[in-house]
Parts: sequence; C-alpha cells; structure tokens
Amino acid sequence: MVKDTKFYDILGVPPDASESQLKSAYKKGALKWHPDKNAHNPEAAEKFKDLSHAYEILSDPQKRQIYDQYGEEGLEQGGMGGGGMAAEDIFAQFFGGGGGPFGGMFGGGMRETGPKKARTISHVHKVSLEDIYRGKVSKLALQKSVICPKCDGRGGKEGAVKKCAGCDGRGMKTMMRQMGPMIQRFQTVCSDCQGEGEIIRDRDRCKQCNGKKTVIERKVLHVHVDRGVKSGHKIEFRGEGDQLPGVEPGDVVFEIEQKPHPRFQRKDDDLFYQAEIDLFTALAGGQIHIEHLDDRWLTVDIAPGECISPGEVKVIRGQGMPSYRHHDFGNLYIQFDVRFPERITGDDEGGPMTQEQIDALAKVLPRQTIPGPVPPPDAMIEDFTLDDVDPTREHARARGMAGMEDEDDDMHPGAERVQCASQ
Repeated sequence: MVKDTKFYDILGVPPDASESQLKSAYKKGALKWHPDKNAHNPEAAEKFKDLSHAYEILSDPQKRQIYDQYGEEGLEQGGMGGGGMAAEDIFAQFFGGGGGPFGGMFGGGMRETGPKKARTISHVHKVSLEDIYRGKVSKLALQKSVICPKCDGRGGKEGAVKKCAGCDGRGMKTMMRQMGPMIQRFQTVCSDCQGEGEIIRDRDRCKQCNGKKTVIERKVLHVHVDRGVKSGHKIEFRGEGDQLPGVEPGDVVFEIEQKPHPRFQRKDDDLFYQAEIDLFTALAGGQIHIEHLDDRWLTVDIAPGECISPGEVKVIRGQGMPSYRHHDFGNLYIQFDVRFPERITGDDEGGPMTQEQIDALAKVLPRQTIPGPVPPPDAMIEDFTLDDVDPTREHARARGMAGMEDEDDDMHPGAERVQCASQ
C-alpha cells in the first residue's frame, strides 16, 4: 500500500507498474506535452515538467521506495525536493538529446559560462559623395540597454533574488546524448530561469525594469566621417553598446555606405564623369563646365582641332577623391558623348547644303580612303536614297512578321483560302 499516488496518477500508471510500464507511459506523455510541440499552450510546459519529475522519482528504485512509504514529504526530508534533474535533462537522456523527435531543440555551444561581453550594435550609415569628399560629423541616435539605476541591475529588491536551483545559478544546463558507444555532453539554456540563473518572485520585481535588470536608454553619438573613406569602412565606439549585469558593455559599429551620385561615379580614389558635347565643339573646340563635389565649378577647355571622338576618355589629374588619411587626390576622368546634328542644312529654311558649303567643309574635313567593297566595272548598279525609320511602323511590321512565323512552315500564305475555294 503506497502512501501517495500523485506521481503514478501523473504518469497514468497503477502503483504496482513495472519499469517498462513507467518508460512507456513517460515516453507517450513526454511526446504529447513537450513545450516545443505545444508552443501556443502555456499549460503544456507545466504538465511536461510534472511528468518528468514524476518519472525521475519513480524510475529510481531508492527514490520510489521512499515515495511509496513516506510520500513527497519523505523525499523533501531526504533532500530530494529542490534538486534533481530538470525536465529537459531527463528528456534528453531518455530520447537521446538533439537526435530526438524534435530535432536540435537542445542544441547549444560548449561554453561552460555565459557571454563575457554584451552584443555589438551594428548600423549602416549612408553618406553622400559630397560628405565623403569634404568630411562630416554626423549625430546619430540609438537605443541601447543600460543597467537599471533603481535596482542596480539586480532585477528586484535586495535579498529577494534567489539562485535558480535547476541550473545552480549558471543559466545553462549540462545535458548528455548517446551516440553509439559514446556519450556526448552539451549545454542548453535553463528553462526554469530562462538563462538568467536567478528566480525573482513577481511581487519582488523592480518596478522600473520589471525584473529585466536593464532599461532602454537613448544615446546620441558623434560619428566622424573622414575625407575619402570608402563603402564598408567601419567606425567603432567601444563600450557604447548594450549593458548587462556581470559582463563587459558591448560596442557600437557604424558601417559606411556611399549613396549613389547623379553626376559622378567613384572607383577607389578616382572619379568618372560623362560629358555631352555637340559635333561642332568636338571638332572646333570650346568649353564645358563641371560642378564639383565641393561647390567649385571646373571650366574645361577643348582645343580647336583636337577632334574628340564619341566615347573618348580624357583625364584631369588631381581632381578626383581625396585619399583616406593621405594628402593626395585621385584623378577625374571625363568620357565624352558627341551629339551629332539630325540634319545639316544650307539655309534657315532647312534646305540642302549648297555646293559652296560642301567645298568649304571638304577643305576642313578632307575625305579619307576607308577600305570597303567596290563594285566591278561590269556590275549592274541601282541607286537608292536613305529614309528615316518610323519606330511605330517598324514595330507593327515586326509583329506581323512574327505572326507569319507561327504558321505551318509547309504551308505558304494563302494556301488555306485556295483550298476552301475549290470545295
């Protein structure tokens, strides 16, 4: 006759259940009530914990004998009430840890203690090319966690914070997984204290941080963007990141990202600019004006007769980007796009060029012999003139040609109509 049947009732077995019956009942219940399988059911975690605790007691012959004779009071007097293995530890040993039916839910690192330093706060700081050319100081605000000033990071009243018995205050639990003949040890976060290592009653929690030990604070940092920095450059503020009790404050890192520019393209310390000029300027010379990144205007002279060809690249040395932490500059490369006139006319009415104009142009631009096909003397020759292309008309024609290609290759246009007429 057993004194208390509570643990047997939790497992759903009679008091005289065998070891195999206990295992079968625990396996069935553990798979049903495991928290990972019941994420939206808060009662499942408590049932899983009770189930694991009951199996821990009844699967140990010595503990089961004490429980059968004296009940839970006997276990508590024998020093077994507050300690013992946690529910996840029992589950891991029973099912083989991360290789169980819920995958790697008990996975974790092999560190014996928590992190020594709080996390790093990383931000991307987008900067214009003008600011990189001249240098800039940006004021950037961020939110970070700081030690609660009311409770000094304890989370509650002094003396009300208790060490977690489930993990002995470490925040992590050591677990074992059997892999063939080997037993692997690894760690997982304690579910009793959520990795805090401490237990605080709700009534004793700090009213300002609600037991979290930290509060959110707004911090403004002055970020110095040096001249000539490149995308990917990182600016670090050590110790300005999150704060946590017992660990070193984290860092704040700003990564520079250069914004696209409407006029210039950058490659290392060089700048690239695209200038459009007309045919007359390309042949007879002239000037172009470029607005630089520091509000200066560059006047660039094109010498007469220099003959700028389409796509040609020229350079102005020393007018590129400043070199980061150096005193020199890159180069400014200019690529020319020559705009040709739509038509050269001989008068204001838009008529053809006169022979005098053609002769004057020939003196400046002598014809050059360009290798090409020449018809033989006895070839049959036909003369043609060029017409302008109408995009709308050509597109419609192209669509009509595409429709004809979809027809049967063996049937010429009109074959179907001839067949119908013969019936």
